Amino acid sequence: MKVFFQKIKNWLKGLSFRTGVIVLLMCVPFYILSFAQMALPISAKAKGVLWVILFGLAKTFQYGGLTILGVEGVKRVRAYFKRK
Repeated sequence: MKVFFQKIKNWLKGLSFRTGVIVLLMCVPFYILSFAQMALPISAKAKGVLWVILFGLAKTFQYGGLTILGVEGVKRVRAYFKRK
């Protein structure tokens, strides 16, 4: 199982910087949706299920994007925002 996750991690690291930024930015709408759905007039059970799914997707995109970017990519993104 450890080998499987290592292969996925290596594949993600092989993707481009631009792909990493796009995947990382995809977590923002899912975070917003995960909390905005609480305003819907549906049962508490449905809200809980939606929250788990949407928040899980947000975390998946967040960690996937960080894995694609790697340490050097995160430094590039931080430097970009410091210049702005």
